[in-house]
Amino acid sequence: MNKPTILTFAAVGIIASTAGVHRINASDEIPIVYFTRDITPAGLVKAYDALNWTPKGKVGIKMSTGESAKTNYLRPELIQELVKKVNGTIVECNTAYGGNRSDSASHWAAIRERGFLDVAPVDIMDEEGSMTLPVKDGNILTKNYVGTHFANYPSYIVLSHFKGHQMAGFGGALKNISIGFASSMGKKWIHSGGKSKESMWGGEQNAFLEAMADADKAVTDYVGHDNMVYINVLNRISIDCDCNANPAEPDIHDIGIMVSRDPVAIDQAGIDMVSVATGNEKLMERIAQQNGLHILEAAEKIGVGSRKYKLIDLDKE
Repeated sequence: MNKPTILTFAAVGIIASTAGVHRINASDEIPIVYFTRDITPAGLVKAYDALNWTPKGKVGIKMSTGESAKTNYLRPELIQELVKKVNGTIVECNTAYGGNRSDSASHWAAIRERGFLDVAPVDIMDEEGSMTLPVKDGNILTKNYVGTHFANYPSYIVLSHFKGHQMAGFGGALKNISIGFASSMGKKWIHSGGKSKESMWGGEQNAFLEAMADADKAVTDYVGHDNMVYINVLNRISIDCDCNANPAEPDIHDIGIMVSRDPVAIDQAGIDMVSVATGNEKLMERIAQQNGLHILEAAEKIGVGSRKYKLIDLDKE
């Protein structure tokens, strides 16, 4: 069997080598991002297995349950094999903007309607309020607010649908860790750049992006880098987030699945993939308009992860 092929993007300084480990704090170690074009339940499990990761204790699968049946959230039939493999619990938090997931009763109805309870137990982590996480050496925040059930899971798989986003420019692992894990109050705190726990509106754009990076650091520091892994699914890549009940139809063909132990690296790899994809004009324009790449800069600056990575193609075995 041949070794997996390594795809290289010189713009971000990826090294063509299969050597190395996944720890992200050592300057001489570059994280690996594994990639497959196989967007199927089996492909998802194969990509996850490439990480050679053993979770500790109860596993939370952090993903979005989608704002409506029309959105491009990851469907239960795609994720069910992976969730069952790790005996995971799907975890979410309530939203901070209206819609059908802004309170627990409505959110539970949406979860049932979309079939998630048919494949795994589900936990709305802020159903009983918020807990505070410290932010050490952040850009602008000193505190982050997540659901109280967050502490119940020693290990997390952050399972993200990679797509555009109206406010952040794009959404992947970093958005899922920050906004996704945040309680409803915490979402307002991040969106406002740490200025309000009552309203998510009116904050400065770069402050919002930097607050997301700070929330990423709070979460990964608390859980521990070795206890979190990241999966980005690049399918149905609309310019709009799954929090938009009526998203624009995708202009980009499905690309594949990425997995990594580094949240910055996996999002950078996703950006690199879509930046050369046919039909990407609207998405790249939205990312530029929202200065979306700043979250990668801000997260790397405070040690959440690395924008440099090695991309290994699992299909070339």
